Amino acid sequence: MKVATTTAEFRRLRAGLPEAVGFVPTMGYLHEGHLSLVREARARTASVVASIFVNPSQFAPSEDLADYPRDLDRDLELLESEGVDIVFHPTAGEMYPEGFDTWVEVDRLTKRLEGASRPTHFRGVATVVAKLFNIVRPNIAVFGQKDAQQALVIRRLIEDLDLDVELVVAPTVREPDGLAMSSRNEYLTFEERPAAAVLRRALLRAESAYGEGERDVRRIRVVVEETLAGEPLVRPLYVSVADVETLEEMETIERKALLSLAAQIGRARLIDNTVLPPGEGLI
Repeated sequence: MKVATTTAEFRRLRAGLPEAVGFVPTMGYLHEGHLSLVREARARTASVVASIFVNPSQFAPSEDLADYPRDLDRDLELLESEGVDIVFHPTAGEMYPEGFDTWVEVDRLTKRLEGASRPTHFRGVATVVAKLFNIVRPNIAVFGQKDAQQALVIRRLIEDLDLDVELVVAPTVREPDGLAMSSRNEYLTFEERPAAAVLRRALLRAESAYGEGERDVRRIRVVVEETLAGEPLVRPLYVSVADVETLEEMETIERKALLSLAAQIGRARLIDNTVLPPGEGLI
């Protein structure tokens, strides 16, 4: 496995890779969820590239950029064990050199859900992903459903800018109690960790209500909110049932919908989601 820290170095290494190339962008501090994306890429392509870059432009000044967990040596060991061919690990200065002044914005999809409280977040995501796609030139890029809004934003980016990349969205990987794997789970205290499993329980109860015939969004939202209210350490931030194409809130579920939620648990801001009907893919 080769590690490149500059665009020029990466492009030299990329020139020698057998086609097709799969790409898994990450911010590091890897867990089984990230590794499942690498395996998905490996199953589909001859070569696999992963990136490790904690992207400063997607963090607001009040967010956890400085504290975001990092363990590069461990990350590289894990990626090598999964057969990754090249890891691109640039510095912030490499990605955003002095004078950098070009940004990519996806408009409507980014004003809802995560974007409503993090107004600059998806500008940073779209910009860094566009740059990484230009540098890596992958045939396939693999993202996880846990960050469902992000995946939908990347799909719109690819479609609107005619990028020659196939987007693959892989299922969320979970802990035994159902908590979606996330680097930010590291922030949870011993007392908070079991409480966080309520996010998945809330989604499962909503799935059950849907399976029993409930289509009224207000009632499904109540099921989720009442479940979350059973854990005093959990502070819900939003519960959304939205059209999976536009992320516009629905009143009645008459087509595929994204049920998503966010909650604050101590220092950790956690998100999770499911698609209704259950079992349907996000994309």
